[in-house]
Amino acid sequence: MVHPKVQDFTVIGINHWEAPVEVREKFSLGSHGRDLLIDGARREGIESLFLISTCNRTEIFAQGASTRELIRLLTTYSNGTLDEFHRFGFEREGERAVRHLFKVATGLDSQILGDLQIVKQVKEGYEYSASENMISGEFHRLMQHVFRAHKRSRNETSLGQGAATVAYAAVQFALKTFDNLIYKNILLVGTGKIGKVTCKNLVNLGASKLTLINRTRDRAEFVAGKFNLQVADMAKLPEQIAESDLVIVATGANEPVIRPEHMQASMENPRFKVMLDLSVPRNIDPKVAALDFVDVANMDMLGDVTNEAYKKREKEVPAVKKIIEDEFAGYKLWLNEQRVVPTIKALTQKFENIRDDELDFFRNKISADDYEKVENLTRRIVNKIAAYSIEHLRDHHHSDEVAEMVSKMFKLEAKNGHD
Repeated sequence: MVHPKVQDFTVIGINHWEAPVEVREKFSLGSHGRDLLIDGARREGIESLFLISTCNRTEIFAQGASTRELIRLLTTYSNGTLDEFHRFGFEREGERAVRHLFKVATGLDSQILGDLQIVKQVKEGYEYSASENMISGEFHRLMQHVFRAHKRSRNETSLGQGAATVAYAAVQFALKTFDNLIYKNILLVGTGKIGKVTCKNLVNLGASKLTLINRTRDRAEFVAGKFNLQVADMAKLPEQIAESDLVIVATGANEPVIRPEHMQASMENPRFKVMLDLSVPRNIDPKVAALDFVDVANMDMLGDVTNEAYKKREKEVPAVKKIIEDEFAGYKLWLNEQRVVPTIKALTQKFENIRDDELDFFRNKISADDYEKVENLTRRIVNKIAAYSIEHLRDHHHSDEVAEMVSKMFKLEAKNGHD
């Protein structure tokens, strides 16, 4: 009989710790790539898997799949090669894989410690796979503990206090160059999740000469309306770049949004400007960085913002790790108890079958009123006998010998859904 165990879990991926942005963007997966990968996994017989693909990481978490299978899936459905994965990627199994999942979801593994966005991205990846029936019962239970660890880390520690997002780090990076943003011409290209948060951070720091551009103008106007900002059409991108001191790009495009040809107007009247690329794949063509009057910074150049909020979060890391170990221990206890569940179900069914057979024998020998009384009495007797046996099985859930002994004693046919 095969029981689910922690060793069944695996994770592989590419993230910001080892892989530079030019490598991460090759392994990045949009919704189409994700769908293809999940379909490919299903065809290979993998039944429980989800993935996250963000600006800093593309990682696949699975149950019942080898790391080799996961690496093959990732390199098949992304633009990354096997050689690049072996150079920059990572793979973990068993407890190390599960602990990594806890660390990612709580923000301990993020470029910006305690990142507020990462748990949303984990939830989106998990919930999508769940909607595709690609998450097992054991994996569902694990994710309950993972999300509870995140919630506890926010409620029981100060890890979630202070700004801790890529958008915040981007604005802090800009402040190091300009001191203040009040009189600077700022262009924000992209009003998606990161773009909207970046916009809010800029306004909070006094930026008023801020123009928004989005592929869909309606979305830019919606965000601009909240802060009384200007909106420009994508066709005006070259002119807007030329007039800007700071350009921040955060779109979901799979290819550069700002290319050398967009810099022509800027080259005619060059003025120093900082351009921040918050996208993976990169949305600013690397060739733009060759211009003398432009400083281009990508995700790898942001780093952690060393301010008081960060220092406070750093002190909370041991407490968060303790919460992770507590939730992980709770999950392992539940998982071990599942070893005896098939035996408990079979034992309960066996007792119920014996009771039904004996009741059938007496059904025509006693009155209807007496039969109802006997039925209630036998049910209570069977339930009490079963309760003692079940309690003993749960107390010895870590031992296969007890379950086997009970199975032999009562000649059970325990069916396990994990065979």
